[in-house]
Amino acid sequence: MSRTETSFLRTLSSLRWLAIGGQAATIFIASGPLGVDLPLAMLWSGVATLVAFNLYAGWRLRTGGEPSHATAFLHMLVDICVLAWMVAWSGGISNPFGLLFLVLIALAAMALPSHWAYATAGAGVAGYAIAAIFGRPLEAPGDAYELLLWGIVASFLIAVVVILIFSTRLAADLRNRERELADLRERFARNEGIVALATHAASMAHELNTPLATMTLLADEIAAQADTDELRADSEMLIELLALCRERVRNLAVPTEVELERVVEQWKLVRPTIELHRTGILPRGLRVEPSVAHLLQALLNNAADAGVQAGAPYVDLHLECKGGMVRGVVRDYGRGLNPDQPLLPATLFRSGKPGGLGVGLALSHATVERLGGEMTMTAAEGGGVRIQFQLPVETTVTS
Repeated sequence: MSRTETSFLRTLSSLRWLAIGGQAATIFIASGPLGVDLPLAMLWSGVATLVAFNLYAGWRLRTGGEPSHATAFLHMLVDICVLAWMVAWSGGISNPFGLLFLVLIALAAMALPSHWAYATAGAGVAGYAIAAIFGRPLEAPGDAYELLLWGIVASFLIAVVVILIFSTRLAADLRNRERELADLRERFARNEGIVALATHAASMAHELNTPLATMTLLADEIAAQADTDELRADSEMLIELLALCRERVRNLAVPTEVELERVVEQWKLVRPTIELHRTGILPRGLRVEPSVAHLLQALLNNAADAGVQAGAPYVDLHLECKGGMVRGVVRDYGRGLNPDQPLLPATLFRSGKPGGLGVGLALSHATVERLGGEMTMTAAEGGGVRIQFQLPVETTVTS
């Protein structure tokens, strides 16, 4: 549903109820305490018509399809016709409430395209002219001029209230729309970078495969010639890291589901100097798509880097999977939140940490958005940052 037209029609419906209340109160006061001779049947029929139309308009807004500018113009046309009817039967050109035609035209000018605003202005002028020419003269006891002055004051106050309510709502809608457009532009720029990065990664996967195979052969030869336990242990570590690199390269070329528990073990292999505290239980052999693994690795790496910079190389990790949702908490022991730096960068290659590429968190944000998940960041007790995430995933459990 078009949000601009919907918001305009809802505001118009609210103002219409205000107009109905004002018309009813005016009829009561004018025909009662002021003793003005009014054709009550005609005036109350106009009020009843407006009530019936507003009930119908509210029902259509709740159950109907997408409103158009033409629909909004038809709503304005009904208001103009009813106002012309009311003015014509209560004084015609001498009725000070004829100024309310200007309010309807102003609302259309602020909310509708120019050609529909011109059409509304034409209808308003025609309605006022018909009410002025064919209107019933007003017969009021006492000083008619004083009654006219009070009518002008009342119409002015009504115009102020209506325009103020409508303009403030319209301004709020425009600000919300501008914020949404800014967010969409940032997402588009970031997603363009992600697509370019994915294309480059696929080509680099093929280029890196050959040198990694050569490095693996050399590492095997070094391990075979190692003559000390320390050198042999280092060689085995190098072989494991190269195997991990080759697996990552293959996943870049042909993405496959990965075992989430193995992702954590691989991260511990890459960051052996970080002390990881694990809580939570995952189903045995739980496999998820690679983007979830990348999200977890990015959060763990950022938490580890924050802890290292603060001299506290510790990371707390909680993982669980229930009801098709993977929930996790990553807590670091760094310096805490920086109010001037956003949690997730809007574009790639813009990092807030020394030596960072600005890719990890941007990809994490894109993963959370794509999977329809949630991610929040709060200050942890005792210092550091606590990042919580939950993602709906299609899980696979292997034995």
